[in-house]
Amino acid sequence: MTVKNGRRWSTANAYLRPAMKRPNLTVVTHALVHKVLLEGKTAAGIRYERKGNVQEVRAKREVILCAGSVGSPHLLQLSGIGSKAVLEEAGIDLQHELPGVGENLQDHLEFYFQFKCKQPITLNGKLNWFSKGLIGARWLLDRKGLGATNHFESCGFIRSKAGVEWPDLQYHFLPAAMRYDGRSAFDGHGFQVHIGHNKPKSRGWIRAKSASPSDNPEIQFNYLEHEADREGFRDCVRLTREIINQPAFDPFRGDEIQPGNGVVTDAEIDAFVRSAVESAYHPSCSCRMGSDDLAVVDPETRVRGIARLRVVDSSIFPTIPNGNLNSPTIMVAEKAADIIRGKGALSPSDAVVGMDENWLERQRSGSPERVAM
Repeated sequence: MTVKNGRRWSTANAYLRPAMKRPNLTVVTHALVHKVLLEGKTAAGIRYERKGNVQEVRAKREVILCAGSVGSPHLLQLSGIGSKAVLEEAGIDLQHELPGVGENLQDHLEFYFQFKCKQPITLNGKLNWFSKGLIGARWLLDRKGLGATNHFESCGFIRSKAGVEWPDLQYHFLPAAMRYDGRSAFDGHGFQVHIGHNKPKSRGWIRAKSASPSDNPEIQFNYLEHEADREGFRDCVRLTREIINQPAFDPFRGDEIQPGNGVVTDAEIDAFVRSAVESAYHPSCSCRMGSDDLAVVDPETRVRGIARLRVVDSSIFPTIPNGNLNSPTIMVAEKAADIIRGKGALSPSDAVVGMDENWLERQRSGSPERVAM
């Protein structure tokens, strides 16, 4: 969590709002960017629409796209930068062929593993209007209490199997059994873990459907296309059951709500995952960094083949990070800001990273009596 004074401390709160008093910053809201203006192979500005008026802004130095892993590749395509075949299909004139634009799309998936709770101690007991009123009142008065947290205060990572160098399964624990969006909850006390396979091998794409910026692009994630991803979610189910069935949970663990005790075989798990899995809202990698023909930006975040144009957001990750994207995206922006300003790199960290010396041969460390994932 990133929380300050009982509020989520977003990048808008932490970075943008404190800078809005600066005379060299103008923030235009409720605007729809049409395209990057090109003069040959050089970015010259942008065209945007606000309240029905189309305007152009000329760049003195550079244009930097930070529209996210859907918006940035779409804007490049609208500007004529991308795959020749994709642009021809959308009716967009090709200005610069860069076939990797919109490709390599990745995301994290997760599902809820839910259990009944034997003790009346979960948030399911706080969903009546009276309790919610008290929670809201306390938050309004002093920004504290249950309204000042997202409740995902316990999390962890484990390896799915031997030979996986870095833990590739991620857990978030929630002291309640309910939908992620809060629209429905288990009738009684329960708890759940959100679990997902963090290093998917499936790849998708984002492609403009027309030259109009008002037409949403076509998005295809190709979730679970790769057998390794389906195998990863089978591991999610089986390892989670092993963890929750440890003696420490005995005073709390009731019957399994979801997936349910009848979901055991590979086919049953695959069917459950297909029906229950949801996006973790981590789209990324659709303008990936690199030096090969399918790379979109170079190691300096510059769009390959176009001068004075950069992309700085989660779309430039070559592969999806092994965790939530908020912090890595901020780190990319901080690093890009240093590059753009010509600041040197920080000294390399000498922090010690723990590693099980036998990770190639075993999935976990420790003795059978005291297991550490």
